Amino acid sequence: MARRDTALVMIDIQNDFCPGGALAVPGGDEIIARVNKLQGDYAVRVLTQDWHPAEHSSFASNQAGAEPYSIIDMPYGPQVLWPDHCVQGTKGADFHPDLDTTRAHLIIRKGFRRMIDSYSAFFENDHKTPTGLEGYLRERGVHDIVLVGLATDFCVRYSAVDAARLGFGVTVLEGACRAIDLDGSLADARRDMLDHGVKLAD
Repeated sequence: MARRDTALVMIDIQNDFCPGGALAVPGGDEIIARVNKLQGDYAVRVLTQDWHPAEHSSFASNQAGAEPYSIIDMPYGPQVLWPDHCVQGTKGADFHPDLDTTRAHLIIRKGFRRMIDSYSAFFENDHKTPTGLEGYLRERGVHDIVLVGLATDFCVRYSAVDAARLGFGVTVLEGACRAIDLDGSLADARRDMLDHGVKLAD
């Protein structure tokens, strides 16, 4: 029976984050069959989609002399500069073709504001500007959230921590996630999630 008070939130399972994509997460496509199967276990199902304008400030190509994966200071804090990815309307921004999107009730697009990045499904990276997901889940009677998707150490991590701070019970199914692991970012992410009361499960 589908869990009525628990939402499955599927983070950024898009072409650019899968093998062959502009910002490929190793093994990113390996989780898709499991994610599709999991959807039948939850009455509330949400997809998130990275959705950047071509001139987004988090792209290294838009910062003079900057290299991908370098870090700069933005008004909202440190920002990793990424290769161009998930540009609005491109194939890279599309959901992976093997992902079953037909059962999703809501798609949250994030990162569409040019001057601020957005990892979390709940807030932009200023930790203030909401996406609207919290209100949607509360109105649906959701108390607990299960997170899967890409990448464990960035968008999954930020979504999990924000959800915990908002008072939701949060579980990350690590077996249905994959990580970039940039300079130890996976270990940092796991520690941060555990420190905020997030349950890490397989």
